[in-house]
Amino acid sequence: MNVITGTGIKRPAARFRLLVFALAALLGLRASAQFQGRIEGVVVDSAGTPIEKANVMIISQKSATISYRVTTDKNGKFSQIGLMPGTFQVSVNKPGFAPRTLEVKVSVSESTKIEVRLEKAEEIVDRSVSAADKLLLKGNKLFEEKKYAEAAAANEEAIKLGQNQWSYYLNLGLAYKKAEKKEEAGAAFRKARELNPEAYSTNKELGEWLAKAGNFAEAKKYYQKAVELSSDDPDAQYNLGVCQISSGEGEAAMASFAKTVELKPDYADAYYQLGTLYINQNKVKEATENLEKFLQLAPNHEKAAVARQLVDFLKKK
Repeated sequence: MNVITGTGIKRPAARFRLLVFALAALLGLRASAQFQGRIEGVVVDSAGTPIEKANVMIISQKSATISYRVTTDKNGKFSQIGLMPGTFQVSVNKPGFAPRTLEVKVSVSESTKIEVRLEKAEEIVDRSVSAADKLLLKGNKLFEEKKYAEAAAANEEAIKLGQNQWSYYLNLGLAYKKAEKKEEAGAAFRKARELNPEAYSTNKELGEWLAKAGNFAEAKKYYQKAVELSSDDPDAQYNLGVCQISSGEGEAAMASFAKTVELKPDYADAYYQLGTLYINQNKVKEATENLEKFLQLAPNHEKAAVARQLVDFLKKK
């Protein structure tokens, strides 16, 4: 928009300011939309008939407080906009049908489309589903309040109501993990993964639990699956690399750490790992560059002193 000044035509100042504000707001909305995604779904029965007024609960895997509730229209369709990129649990229930929970990955500025099929259920199941949903929400709230033991108890109660769903066991495992009940957490994660081996979160959490227990060989299997399911997750790539190092797979680990920094250029720990791997290959220049990048990003890291010693040694060579 050009504003002619001097002896030419002048726009009223107030009108000009309004136009500027309107333009700024429009640009801001467009910029925001670029970093948000959408889930579009349809809920049908086993015969493919749309189900109206099904309840859909969408919960972020990053924070249980980020959740949305929508219902399906007469065509069985629902949608939720304004989702930040990440993994979400989508739980669908409707009186008269068995509930379904699935994991959905939302990407930047894209629409993720899903179809959910529900099977007929008995009335007694309807009552238990409703009660279990309330316990699930209660558990999420307690988890966010850092009342991890109480959150675990709520999820245990939901499971006792016959909700043999992977998402309940995943939430139970997360609560036990925070409560530092390691064995209970591991058992819950194994059950969640058994019920849904194709979920990123079940593989990632089980892999992490095994790695912390020192079982890197088994953990690697689950992290590899997590990477296959979510190849753009830098944490999964990094943890896979750590497991590969522990299994003596240096070249594979280097590829995983390289992918990590490609996805997240400020991932300090990955540069440290790359630096030490390059030392093993006697590649002084590459080792120095990666260790210096690590120190630049994390000068106060617990490994910073070791990294400085390594850089000094490499420069002397």
